[in-house]
Amino acid sequence: MKGMKPNSVILVVALLGLLAACSLPQRLTQPVYTTDSSGIQYRIIQQGSGNKPMINDMVYVHYRLMLEDSTLVDNSYERGEPVSFKMGAGQVIDGWEKGIRLLNEGDRAILIIPPDLAYGESAVGDIPANSKLIFDVEVVKIDPSPKPFDVLDGIEITTTTSGLRYAVIEEGDGMMLISGMRVRIHYNGFFEEDMTIFDSSYQRGEPIDFTLGKGMVIRGWEEGISKLRVGDKARLWIPYELAYGEQGRGPIPPATNLIFDVEVIDAEEVKRPEPFNMAGKDTLETETGLRYIIVNEGTGELPEEGQVVIVHYTGFLMNGNIFDSSVERGQPFRFIIDRRQVIAGWDEGVALMKPGARYRFIIPPDLAYGERAMGPIPSNATLIFDVELLSVE
Repeated sequence: MKGMKPNSVILVVALLGLLAACSLPQRLTQPVYTTDSSGIQYRIIQQGSGNKPMINDMVYVHYRLMLEDSTLVDNSYERGEPVSFKMGAGQVIDGWEKGIRLLNEGDRAILIIPPDLAYGESAVGDIPANSKLIFDVEVVKIDPSPKPFDVLDGIEITTTTSGLRYAVIEEGDGMMLISGMRVRIHYNGFFEEDMTIFDSSYQRGEPIDFTLGKGMVIRGWEEGISKLRVGDKARLWIPYELAYGEQGRGPIPPATNLIFDVEVIDAEEVKRPEPFNMAGKDTLETETGLRYIIVNEGTGELPEEGQVVIVHYTGFLMNGNIFDSSVERGQPFRFIIDRRQVIAGWDEGVALMKPGARYRFIIPPDLAYGERAMGPIPSNATLIFDVELLSVE
């Protein structure tokens, strides 16, 4: 979105545009602009009744963007959907962070943003270098940053031998969670030091879904969630050794202790996927060293480079342990052939399959993860995948 930083986590293609009713010269000649200390000029043209956005609030903004010569660059109204971003997360240009902070929910305003708060000397798309940007913006909605659970004095806090602490804030009445269950969890994640929020499934409006005991989440989650039952609301105090360690990840600095307020939405027992029956089947091998066994041929055309394939799969280590399975999650996996979205053994192997086919692949380390350890997959591991090609798009 235009208006986003070029390396923004959110889309970098369409952030903004300008006025519809009056012409730009008419508006700019009216002496009603206020200049903020940062250099932004702004004028409220429609007063809202909501609050101003705060750090970590999600804001939804419609806009039109014009250059000084009246060139219309972008228009969210035409797309029928406002842009959204988190205040203070660096997802938009500085002029938007500072300009939107001046407005209330429901406000419509003109923002004139100087180049040093936009893209400066860089040219971005249709925006030339050193451009002053003029926005007609409407703050459609503000979702306040989620607040921590209330942890009352005297509530029981349990400390485990690993150093994890947890407390059940509100008890549920569902089943206890055990390894192998597929669970759905809503959560807010905070830095322990100052309780600044860094992530929230509540704010996204979608809980996360994973299988306990499969190494799909950090160790502190694996241990903490397994202490709960469906319906529980709980707080987990997770030392950095059970989180992202000395390295950190994304917005999480190295050696950072975390707090998660979690809510167990639901859970279900997952039937262990059965390995394909290999009895009487020949093992074939490609020039690269990929071995494969055809369980069922399938029908139709082979997938071509650039096509989307939809598969179900189960991945096994050589000792027979399952390390990942779309079957367990109940959700097929999609990827594009020959776009390096998957390991090399998958790109090569799935290209051999017709829709409806079921193959077993035995993938040597150099076609898998090589010397890298990936979660439950050790370094230099030969991997076994039972794959069913559901369809090709």
